[in-house]
Parts: sequence; C-alpha cells; structure tokens
Amino acid sequence: MKTISQLLTGIFILFLWSNCSKESNNAAANSAGAGGSTARFTISGDYLYVVDHTSLKAFHISDPSHPVFKSKTDVGINIETIFPYGDKLFIGSSSTMYIFSLSKPDHPQQVAKAEYIIRMSCDPVVANETVAYATLRATGPCGGSQSALVVYNISNISSPVLVNTIGLGAPYGLGMKENALYVCEGDYGLRVYDIADVYRPKEVQNINGETFYDVIPYDNILIAQIAGGFALYDIATNPLQPAFISKILQ
Repeated sequence: MKTISQLLTGIFILFLWSNCSKESNNAAANSAGAGGSTARFTISGDYLYVVDHTSLKAFHISDPSHPVFKSKTDVGINIETIFPYGDKLFIGSSSTMYIFSLSKPDHPQQVAKAEYIIRMSCDPVVANETVAYATLRATGPCGGSQSALVVYNISNISSPVLVNTIGLGAPYGLGMKENALYVCEGDYGLRVYDIADVYRPKEVQNINGETFYDVIPYDNILIAQIAGGFALYDIATNPLQPAFISKILQ
C-alpha cells in the first residue's frame, strides 16, 4: 500500500487532470510517469508536449520558470489525445493513431500512422512495446457508427497492424498495469480485461455504481475519474481485482 505522501501525490495529479478539461466530461492531464489516456499534454524527460486540433508543440522545461518553445509539427486534423511510452508519443485523432519518435526530443518525428476502421470517433490511446489499445466512442459529439476497443500489434513500430476489435457501448479513457487493462465506459462502468494474451483482451470484471471517464494506474493505486470527482482503488495485490479504497467528490 502507498504511503500518505505518495497517495497525496496521486491525488494532486488527478486534480490537475480534472481541472484541464478537453471536453466537459473528458478531462485529463499528464505528468512524468503518470497520466490519463485522454490528455492533451504530457511530459517526457525535460520536454512538455502539447497537442491542439492539428499540431504537436514541443517545449524544453529543464528550467520550469523559463520554458522554451522548440518546435511545432503539423500532425493532421481533429487531434484529440497524446500518450507517452518510452521514446514514443502516441497521438489520437478522430480517424487515425499517429506514432512519433522522440529520438530528437526537441522535434518529434512521425514514424507511423494507423487509420481507424471506425471514422469520426473519440480516441484515447495507451501502449507499450508491442501493443497499442484505443477506445473509439461513436456516441454524443464523437459521431461515427460503432464504439469499440481496438488492438494494434506495434512490434514493428513503423507498421502497426490491427489485430482485434471488441464492440463496446460508450468507451472513454483507459489504462494498463501489468496484465490488466482498464476501460472506462461512462454509465456502463469500468471494464477490467486480462491482457495476459495482449492481443486478445478477456473481460474479467465490470465495476458498476459510478460513471467512469478515465483512469491513471499510479503505482499500486488506480485513480479513476468519475462523475463529480474521483475514486481510488487498490491494485497492489491483484491488478485484475481493483479493491475500492475511497471516493472524493468535488
């Protein structure tokens, strides 16, 4: 279990996250090593990366009191989210997942893109070395014809391959810890998938009773953004069985 100071750090991250709104119900922020999948900005090393509707901007922040703008890169249209993993940035638009290399951190370079089978959908993305997961929401302002969890094989980073599509009701943000994938489905709850087989997620639990929008697996705590605040779950013993700790409403 986390110490009080660690837990407060996690809560602070979530306060940043829920105060930096992308949409009225789809808010997120990111920090080094922790962040929600619906974020529009993230930190990697000494750099802050920010996406707007068409571009990616890089800022050098080794001196936080004097951030230095380094570059602006045109990405596409309807850019919505950014997620860091290792030396890569995964950027989601309403129709495409873009992958950028940070080998030149002051000027990220696009190395791949994968067009979604479902166009005009909201599109949080999380990833690791071999797999990328994206939720495509086709309800409300997102448009589209189908909501789904899509799975890409990114073992060859320059050529992502769609390997699985799982139909869902109304997915929002998502997060990973070890062999667990957490998918927020708004009023439909929080779905927990076993990803021991990374390309074939198997649903093992659906946590109901709240409206879930995004999650941050932060060490041994799962921080969930819910309607009106957030909830904390212990995932130290078994990431596939989140144990409720507490709820704070704002």
